[in-house]
Amino acid sequence: MTAPLMPKATAVWLVENTTLTFKQIGDFCELHELEVQAIADGDVAFNIVGLNPVTAGQLTEEEIARCEKDATASLTAVEPERNVKVQNSKNKKVLSPSQRSDKPAAILWILRNCPEIIDSQICKLIGTTKPTIAALRDGTHRDMANLRPKNPVAIGLCKEKDLDDAIAVSKKWNEQKNQPKKKTVKKKKPAAKKVTKAAEKAAAKKKAALKKAAEKEKAAAKKAAEKKKAAEKKAAAKKKAAEKKAAEKKKAAAKAKKTTLKKKTAAKKTSKAKKAKPAVVEA
Repeated sequence: MTAPLMPKATAVWLVENTTLTFKQIGDFCELHELEVQAIADGDVAFNIVGLNPVTAGQLTEEEIARCEKDATASLTAVEPERNVKVQNSKNKKVLSPSQRSDKPAAILWILRNCPEIIDSQICKLIGTTKPTIAALRDGTHRDMANLRPKNPVAIGLCKEKDLDDAIAVSKKWNEQKNQPKKKTVKKKKPAAKKVTKAAEKAAAKKKAALKKAAEKEKAAAKKAAEKKKAAEKKAAAKKKAAEKKAAEKKKAAAKAKKTTLKKKTAAKKTSKAKKAKPAVVEA
C-alpha cells in the first residue's frame, strides 16, 4: 500500500465522511491506528481541511463502499495512484513526511545488510548526506535509540534495480581500491655533458663575435638609412628650387610680354594720332 500525497487531509475526510475503521484508514494513509483515532477525537489535525480522495482521483466510491461493508478489507487506490512512491522515485523524489522520517531507518538497514555500499552511493540512493551516514555508523545519531532498520525498497525510497546497481558499483570500487599499487620505476635522466673551460671560452667568443657583427650590421643599416634620407631631402630641396626658378622665369616672361604689348599699343596710338592731324598750309 502507498500513502496519498496528503495523507492527513485524506484521513480527516475519510473519518468525517465514511464508516471505515481506523485501521483501514490508517493502512491507506500510512498512519498509525491511534493517530487516526486522535484525528477522530479532534486531538490531532483539527485545523486541517479534509481532502476528498474520490475527487482527487485516489479512490473510487465503489472501493469505499466495499470496505465499509467488510471491516477486514483494505482500501486499494486507483491505478494511477497505486504506486505513488515508485513514481516519486522516478521523478527524483517528492517524498511524503513519513518517507522523509524513514530515511535514517533505511540508511541503517543498508549499513547492516549491505556494508559494501560506499557512502556516495547511499547518498544517491536515499537522498541524504555523508555526515548523517557517519552519525548512524558511529551510533551518534540523535534518534539512534528509536530507529529500526527498514528496507528502502519496501518503503519506496528506491527501486530494487537501483539498490543492485549501487552494490555492483561499490564492489567494483572496493576491488580497485584494494588492489596493490604498481610501483613506477623512474627513468634516470642521462647525465649532462661536462662543459670544459675551453668550450665555455669558445662559446663566449662566438657569442661576442655574433653580437659585434649584429651591432655593426645595425650601425651600417642606420647609416645607410640616414644617407638615403639626406639624399631624398637634398633632391626635394633641389626640385623645389628648380620649380621656384621656373616659376620666376615664367613670371618674368609674362611681365616682359605684357610690357611689349603695352609699348606696341602706345606706338599704334601715336601713329594714328599723327595721321589724323591736318597739314598746316602756308599763306
